[in-house]
Amino acid sequence: MKVGIVGAGVMGRGIAQVSAMAGHTVVLFDIKQEVLQAAEKAINNNLSRAIELGKMSELVKEETLTRLQYTNSIADVKVDLVIEAIVERLDVKIRVLADLAELNGEHTIYASNTSSIPLTQIAANFVYPQQVVGIHYFNPAHIMKLVEVISAEQTDPAVQQQAIAYVKSVNKTCIVAKDAPGFIVNRVARHFYVEGLKVLEENVASHEVIDDLIRATGFKMGPFQLMDLIGVETNLSVTQSMYELFNYDQKFRPNRIQQKKVQAGYFGKKSGKGFYTYDL
Repeated sequence: MKVGIVGAGVMGRGIAQVSAMAGHTVVLFDIKQEVLQAAEKAINNNLSRAIELGKMSELVKEETLTRLQYTNSIADVKVDLVIEAIVERLDVKIRVLADLAELNGEHTIYASNTSSIPLTQIAANFVYPQQVVGIHYFNPAHIMKLVEVISAEQTDPAVQQQAIAYVKSVNKTCIVAKDAPGFIVNRVARHFYVEGLKVLEENVASHEVIDDLIRATGFKMGPFQLMDLIGVETNLSVTQSMYELFNYDQKFRPNRIQQKKVQAGYFGKKSGKGFYTYDL
């Protein structure tokens, strides 16, 4: 299968990597050349790390790299399956998918990696609504085993089955979710972040202590480490979307501490500063 990944940020590059490792031909598109260069470097580093850990041979790495094409021309994204992993804004997703539809036509599958925007809403604004499906990876995509497949009200059942087959082909655990706010994982996990921020806001403990305590219970990362990894602004966008979709239920309310981080441009690892400070 030829797979097009739209958006070469942290999530998009991870999806591209696992797809290529599984034998798919992959076109990774982004409008920014510097983002593509960073993606190529990150994928190379991830594969080299896998070799160091004895999980991959040099030959498999080279074969994987030959299946990857990096491009800033959307005309190159002529594929069987599109997975968009761009900003969590409905208008932007609709515009990009419309461009891809003109290029690919009615037989391509158009998947969104959205964390919170209803798939039915995306499909309602698309020329081929029956071809829209959700394929929701978790960050970091090359490590996390779970992927949600979500059908819009308009999704053709055959498209859902093809999406499930794709997820299984990349050696991920597939769960099928209804098109509800946050689907399954983000609805449950939202309070991991929201409550952590409330504890910080109430000066019960510092973000370092909260993260330490969470890790001590068996989690690999605390909420603040994870927000920095995902992107503080991305995490806030998902929280804001779910807050609105759940009719402003206070348990989903975005936190002012996180909002200030975003206003300051402290997006986490990608910007060098979030709740923690990083070397770029």
